[in-house]
Parts: sequence; structure tokens; C-alpha cells
Amino acid sequence: MKLVSTAIGYPYIGENREWKRCVESYWKGETPKEQFLSDMKTIRLNNLKRQQALGLEFLTVGDFTFYDRMLDVAAMFGLVPSRYKWTGEEVDLPTYYAMARGEKSVVACEMTKWFNTNYHYIVPEYEDRPLRITNNYILDYFVEAKEQLGIVTKPTIIGPYTFVQLAKGYDTKSKAAFYLKLLPLYAQVFQELVDAGAEWIQVEEPALVLSLQQDDVKLVQEIYKQLAQEVPSAKIMLQTYFEGLSVYEQLSQLPVAGIGLDFVHGEKENMASLRKYGFPQNKVLGIGMVNGRDIWRANFAEKAMIIKAVLTLSNADEAWIQSSCSLQHVPVTTKSEKKLETTLANALSFADEKIVELTEIKSYVLDEAWSGKHSVSKSMLAIEALAQHEVRKNVRVKELISQVNPEHFKRPMDFSDRQALQQKILHLPDFPTTIGSFPQSNQVKRTRTAWRKKEISDSDYAEFVKNETARWIRIQEEIGLDVLVHGEFERTDMVEYFGEKLSGFAFTEKAWVVSYGSRCVKPPIIYGDVEWTTPMTVKEVKEAQRLTSKPVKGMLTGPVTILNWSFVRDDISRAEVANQIALALRAEIKALENAGIAIIQVDEPALREGLPLRKENWDVYLAWGVNAFKLATSSVKNETQIHTHMCYCEFNDFIGPIRDLDADVISIETSRSHGELIKSLKQNPYDLGIGLGVYDIHSPRVPSIEEIDVILKDSLEVISKEQFWVNPDCGLKTRNEEETIASLKNMVVATQKLRQHQKQTV
Repeated sequence: MKLVSTAIGYPYIGENREWKRCVESYWKGETPKEQFLSDMKTIRLNNLKRQQALGLEFLTVGDFTFYDRMLDVAAMFGLVPSRYKWTGEEVDLPTYYAMARGEKSVVACEMTKWFNTNYHYIVPEYEDRPLRITNNYILDYFVEAKEQLGIVTKPTIIGPYTFVQLAKGYDTKSKAAFYLKLLPLYAQVFQELVDAGAEWIQVEEPALVLSLQQDDVKLVQEIYKQLAQEVPSAKIMLQTYFEGLSVYEQLSQLPVAGIGLDFVHGEKENMASLRKYGFPQNKVLGIGMVNGRDIWRANFAEKAMIIKAVLTLSNADEAWIQSSCSLQHVPVTTKSEKKLETTLANALSFADEKIVELTEIKSYVLDEAWSGKHSVSKSMLAIEALAQHEVRKNVRVKELISQVNPEHFKRPMDFSDRQALQQKILHLPDFPTTIGSFPQSNQVKRTRTAWRKKEISDSDYAEFVKNETARWIRIQEEIGLDVLVHGEFERTDMVEYFGEKLSGFAFTEKAWVVSYGSRCVKPPIIYGDVEWTTPMTVKEVKEAQRLTSKPVKGMLTGPVTILNWSFVRDDISRAEVANQIALALRAEIKALENAGIAIIQVDEPALREGLPLRKENWDVYLAWGVNAFKLATSSVKNETQIHTHMCYCEFNDFIGPIRDLDADVISIETSRSHGELIKSLKQNPYDLGIGLGVYDIHSPRVPSIEEIDVILKDSLEVISKEQFWVNPDCGLKTRNEEETIASLKNMVVATQKLRQHQKQTV
């Protein structure tokens, strides 16, 4: 039996976010192209050296990117939408980043969630034009590692089935043409890698864990039959992750040299498939055993037991002990964390530590008398110590949970009746305009950092936040917005701020992961029972409301979003953790209401992303997810208006759960795919308050009044003016002040034009 340790992928951002700083410096024009490319090469090679030093046997290249790996494949094959005026040569950096971020009058490509993770990818756009390889960047990375470090690596690429499934711009008829153009290019990439000395090529096909129909299976079979015929010398490791392999009996027989299975998130299904169908004797088995999506230490004994069972069932001659998915979804290393409580710190494992676990688990499986067996005991002791920690034994929280009953999930009055009461109090115009958060300037960030370092006093920091809030209240009034916000200048992000004020959370210093592009987040760790102890937002919102006669929204993050954007304890169900958070938010909402705040927004941008990957498994998740939101929000008076917000929502298949939330108003991020949402609303009318995002906040470009006007008028085809709210896609925390003010002014002017037009047509 031959066992090899490997990882599907590794975080590319660097221990101190070197990648982020490098990219953003280039965007700002501070770093010339040649220096930028040199810096990126240094980061790439350092990542490989780091993994090698940790003892990983088979290293991966192609897991690095300049923005996003789906975008990389699109650029490599020349899938550049015509609006970018690409000339057909190599896709240069300005074109590449224009596709990702937009530029001047050219909008960016759509961005959406990568399966059910917190990462966003750029959606490739197919236009019926010739495709070709513009630059085999994966070959470049392979040769670079071979020449610079003397390593024969495992190149990785997102596979053709997954790539097309996640792309847009084709219909049933043109899909076949898309594949016909694409497959020879994949074959060429593979052949060039083989010619350069690649022994294995990892082809990532996570879409194979989705619910596949027989037509899908036939398509996948044809794809890999054609690739095997065109490049018979390529040894392909077909890599799946995030769930069990769908239609295992047929797909396990594909003409590939190896198949990687996820035995963390897909353990139950994959084990059942092995028991029923076995494993092809001529293939290498990739055993995804160390969780690539959480930050907890592996239970060595448990993992070894599963691996041995897998090896027995599969009877494979060679297996790779690997991460369950790419490690890009976890931070780089725990070594940077100096302030965490010891019991918690000992129980953590980030990317570097997971690589060590892979090598040690492999050694333990091969030889239980292995000299490093102390690692097994250390791991078990750390896991048990956290399990017995007092933070997981909060009697008050457990009592509150036990008292929850069906009445906690209902508002006393229907929406139509509530809406009339709310309008009597709020006196809002038709098409009310609103926003979420405002830019976090360098001054805001520097002042917050100084306060955290105790370089300025609490009172000085509070005064700064108060003044910044007052300044933006004035700006909002000058712009002409109808429902204002306090701006959230006291908050780092949507989750960390609340976690810092609730029990059961812990926070890291450098545990960054990529959300999209260069945007990195530092998810909190929910490691104990969650409890509300004191108001978290009342002071700032109440002060903002004092400064204006217009309504100011209270702004909270919803229970499921806090859950999905955190690293969550694994000793109780996610549903129970969500309810603990919901009860804490319920107390905060009551405090805001008691302070006179008439509109309270509870954002749930991550509700959809937590869905199981297969639709047949949605109902259980949605039952507790929707109920957690209602548990948080249903205690308010009928006169109090509850708002919520969602990102990247496939409205067509999610309208039921959205309606079930019973929020008075929902705002949805739609600007990059507005036409699709309009189509969805025609098919599935929505009867509560709704705001369709009228411009893309992820792009630095300022939308014109005319652009917004078109979106507003299109939206009126499917939304009545009584329902219709006007807002940007999301909060504006990551934008700069100048473009924010310019964009919002255009939004308000376009809305005023619409109001005038409506009056004239009555």
C-alpha cells in the first residue's frame, strides 16, 4: 500500500496578506507591472517552499490566482465578453481586472458564491465566438516550480464540466457548441503539461457532487472519454469535494487515473458507495480526510479509523491522504495568534497545521507504533479540554433555548396591515431611497486601530465615531436619501463587531481568508454558548436619530449570516447555534425598539449560501434557518418595520423562503444580473416590500443617472410602487467617499425623475 500526503490547494494570500497588498498596490498605480509580476512570483514560490518545509509530499500549482481561478480559466481560453474590446491576443492585466472589477463605462462580469462557501467567483460569459489558449498559465506555474525549486508538482485546473455549469451565456442548444470549442483547449493544456513532465494533473470537478440527471452523466462520460482519447498519456486525478460523489456507480468508472472523494462533508454517502460498488482497481483513490473548511484539530484516532475502513473497502493499491477541499477556505497558520485563550488555541488547526496533520495521519495509519504518536495524544487532550470548557456550559442560554415555543416565530399582524400602520408613522414617499453602510476611510481605520492599541482613550474614540456619524447624516440629508443609516463607523465588518459584544465568540489577529478579489475577512470563532449581555448598537443609532427628523435604521446582522460567516463549534448542531444567536439578536432588537428606532434591518446575505448543495436536502436547513430569523425579529410591534438584505440571490428558486422570513422590506443584490431577476419576478410575483439593487457596489465605477433610470423602469414592470424601495446592491463600506457620494446622488436623481414621471402619468 502506497500512501501520499497532498492538499487540493493552499491559501494564496500569504501569512500577512502579502498578496492582497501586492494586488491593491498595482490597482492604485503604485507598483509597475514588472514589479507586480515579480512580487506575485515571489509569493507563489514562497507558498510552495512553506508547504515543502511542513512535510507535504505532493505539492499543487495552479491554486494561485491574480484575482479568481474561474476568471483565470476564462482568460486562458479567451472567454472575454465583447464589451471589453479585447483584440484577441493574450489577455493583459487591464482586461483581466476590468472583467473582475469593471472599468469606467464597462461593467464587470457577474460575481456569485462558490458552491456553499463564503468565497465568490467571477462568472464566465460565453459568447458564440472562437476560443483559443491565450496563455497556458498553469504550464508556466508548473515549469516555474520545476526550474526554481526542483519540484515536480501536481498542476490543478477547474474541470470542463464544472466550468461550463458555472458559466452563463448559453442555452441548451449552444451548450454542446461550447463544449466542442472548450474540450480541445483542455486537451492542449493537458498535453503541454505532460510534455513538460507533469506526472499527474488534478482536475477539479466539484459540480459532480450536485444532483445529476442521466443527461448530465452522459455528458460527463463523453467529456472524459474525449479527453482520454486526445491525451492518453495524461494521468488525471478527478477531484470532487463539498459532498459525496453523485451517481457514483457510473462516474467512478470514468477513464481517469484517480478519483478524489470528500470523506468529511461527503463521508456518509461516499462510504455507502464504496460498500455497495467498491472502487476501480486501476485507479488511485484521493481520501479527503482533513477538513478544509473548518479550523478545528483533527481527531487522529477517528480519522485513522475512517481511512483504514476506506482502504479496506476500496482495496486501492495507492491512495492520497488529502484535505477535503482546497485549504484556501481557512487561514494560513495559528502561529500568528498570540492572544487566544490557551484551551481554544490548542484546539485550532489552520492551513499549515492541517498540512502537518495530513502527514502525521498518514504516518499513523501506516504504523501505529510511529515515533510521533505523541501528536495523537496531544490532539485528543486539546479536543477534550475544549469540550469541558465552561463557555460551553452556560445554564442561562440553555434555559432560554428550552423556553422557545411556536409563538416566538410569529408576528401578530399580516404584512398588508402592518404596512399601513408603518406608513402612518414613517410618512415615506413613493420609491423610498436608503442605504446600508458608508465608506471606512483610512482615517476611520487608523483611529480604530489606535483605539484598539490603547493609543487613544475610549472617550476620544467615541467622540471621533460620533463626529463621523454626524458628518454622514448631513451628507445623506444633502444627497436627499429618505431612510438614513448611522454609517457603521464603529464596526470592522458585519460579524466581528457583534461577536465582540456577545459571549461565546473569540477573535483572531491574523486569521484572514479571501471573500472575493482582494477582499479578505477575519471570521470570528464561535466556540461556546452565545449570550446577549448588554445593548450592542443602541447608543450609536440613537445618537444618529437625534440628529435628523428622517428615520434612521438600526442595523444588525442576522443569525444565519453570523453563523455562516464564522468558524462554528462542531459539538452541537448549527441549528442550535443559530437559535442561540437569534435569541441574542431578539434582545438587541427589543432594546432598539425601546429606544425609539422605527426601522430595524437584520441582514441575512448568507442565508442562501448555507444551503445544502443538493436541492432535496434544502428543506431541513431552510426550516431552522428561516425560523432563526423569525425568532430574532418577531417580537417587535406591528408599527416597527423590519428590513433584511440578501446577496447574490437566485430569486427564482428562493422566493418561498424569502417570503417566509416575513420581513417588511427585503433588498437584494441584483445589478450584475438584473435582467434575470426581472424575469424571475415575472414568473414568481412577490408581494412584500422589496428593493432591487440599482448599481454594483463591488465596482469602482460611478453609475450614470440613465443606467439607474433604466433599471428602475424595468423593475416597475414586476414591482408595484407601493412595494418598491431604491438602494444600491450592498453597503458601501469598501468604496471611497467620492464615488459613494457621486453614485448616491445619481441614484436619488433617477428616483426623483421616476416619481415625477409617475405623477405625470397618473
